[in-house]
Amino acid sequence: QVQLEESGGGLVQAGGSLQLSCAASERTSNFYGMAWFRQAPGKEREFVAAIRGSSDITYYSDSVKGRFTISRDNAKITVFLQMDSLIPEDTAVYYCAAQQNYRVTHTYTHDYRYWGQGTQVTVSS
Repeated sequence: QVQLEESGGGLVQAGGSLQLSCAASERTSNFYGMAWFRQAPGKEREFVAAIRGSSDITYYSDSVKGRFTISRDNAKITVFLQMDSLIPEDTAVYYCAAQQNYRVTHTYTHDYRYWGQGTQVTVSS
């Protein structure tokens, strides 16, 4: 059973930075894609960023493009989300997800088979 565990969340002031980590129970290269989603209170879970394929192509939502960076380590066991210039609207529970096989899309929750439990990020104004 694949397990994903997020860490690194917390409370930060607007303009600050946080780095989230997602540790997988097996090499992330076993998955075609890895992604971060977030869910704010009363809202649907939304796509944040993804890293896909052997070339590690990255994708971002418009709301975080230029501020967030997704990456994975050389051992491809951990996926990171570096979040800079945080704003209060970034407050949410952040989830790591794994996409086992190639799919045309990568921004929908149903594109991902495995999910972590989430880590809370709170940005104060």
